[in-house]
Amino acid sequence: MELTNSLPKGPNTPRSLRLIKFIFQPIKYLDDNAKAYGDTFTIRGSKNTPIVYFSQPQALQTIFTADDRQLDAGRGNSGLEFLMGENSLLLLDGDRHQRQRQMLTPPFHGERMRAYGQIISEIAEQVMNQWTVGKPFNIRVSMQEIALRVILRVVFGLDEGSRLEKLRSLVGSTLDLMTSPFNSSAFFFEFLKQDLGGWSPWGRMQRQIKQIDELIYAQIAERRAESNPNREDILSLMMSARDEAGQPMTDVELRDELMTLLVAGHETTASALTWALYWVDQLPQVRDKLLQELDVNTTADPSVIAKLPYLTAVCSETLRIYPIAANTFIRVARSPIEITGYKLPPGTVIVPSIYLAHHREETFPQSKQFKPERFLERQFSPYEYLPFGGGNRRCIGMAFAMYEMKLVLATIVSRFQVSLVDKRPVIPVRRGLTLAAPAGMKMVATSRLKKPVNTPVSV
Repeated sequence: MELTNSLPKGPNTPRSLRLIKFIFQPIKYLDDNAKAYGDTFTIRGSKNTPIVYFSQPQALQTIFTADDRQLDAGRGNSGLEFLMGENSLLLLDGDRHQRQRQMLTPPFHGERMRAYGQIISEIAEQVMNQWTVGKPFNIRVSMQEIALRVILRVVFGLDEGSRLEKLRSLVGSTLDLMTSPFNSSAFFFEFLKQDLGGWSPWGRMQRQIKQIDELIYAQIAERRAESNPNREDILSLMMSARDEAGQPMTDVELRDELMTLLVAGHETTASALTWALYWVDQLPQVRDKLLQELDVNTTADPSVIAKLPYLTAVCSETLRIYPIAANTFIRVARSPIEITGYKLPPGTVIVPSIYLAHHREETFPQSKQFKPERFLERQFSPYEYLPFGGGNRRCIGMAFAMYEMKLVLATIVSRFQVSLVDKRPVIPVRRGLTLAAPAGMKMVATSRLKKPVNTPVSV
């Protein structure tokens, strides 16, 4: 491609109309623009700022390997500061980002992570025991309950008590508020962020965040006073971490990272599990292959289960066809940068599109079809398949999230056939900054075992 100083082409419809489609039809918004303008297109944001979407592997490689002096990523997430705080890994750039990332990465890998396997399976069993066979229930609420319990147990070290119950209630209601249609729109329309007191959605959310903060700080203070060197929860590991200068994280830094883990690790995993169960139900051949693999491998060892190839392929394909985030974190050009022949000026907002990368026909033939086998037939580069983002902004909890997803899916499918009540195809909807199955989606469980499950559904 010849070098050009002009930006890629894109729609010139009024920004307000584009935003409405972006908010309420997120998949159609991307598909329609890609069909009309190709791999790369420009959207005009506020103050006429160019926002350029990329999905080609070579473009994504350039973006993900760019020097920090060329691209900022943290400041592109400034809209999340009200929730996650200014010290959140998602909002940092440069040396501060590198410091926090180095301190946060170890707890999510290796033997530490594998130690949580039995906990994850037990929590999935506890939530499944609330289902009544043959009675419809809200599948997303159940998956949220599993994901939240795992976070509170594994990250916070909370297994019971009033603080656990208060956090469960507050986090759930706060995220429901934040991802409601009104507050989802507030991420894109600044004037909607109005605190008009506790009766207003935004005001109520602000007050609930403050209550969550109080609980988090109480947990940090209690853990500091306890000084138990044998604790393996992630909060304890975070508190013991030291940077290159030998300095630990402050209470405020710990709070911001804990809130980030609560939000990012809870919502995303719940959505991924809901989609996985949807696809296993939609495609009997996928369910049969998965059950055959699980029935042969009856081991209770979580590390063995997590390595099963078809189970892994089903989870990978789930995250490909409808990635939880349609795009990675945006980058902002600090200096001129050339990407696939386009020379972008400083201030350009760069959007690496996960969804569009995952639906490139030359990479994923018949991309609209759910085909786990594609992940058994070849390995994809991190610039072709990127459900957790890329470069130095890739999710630090990626390995843990996949581990949890595989164990929970295996636990559920081994015991139940979970089927949609309404058999019509489901289309992703916006849930805050993510894509999710509709909130009201109902499923019904049929036991694969002789042991009945009679506890009333509580969701």
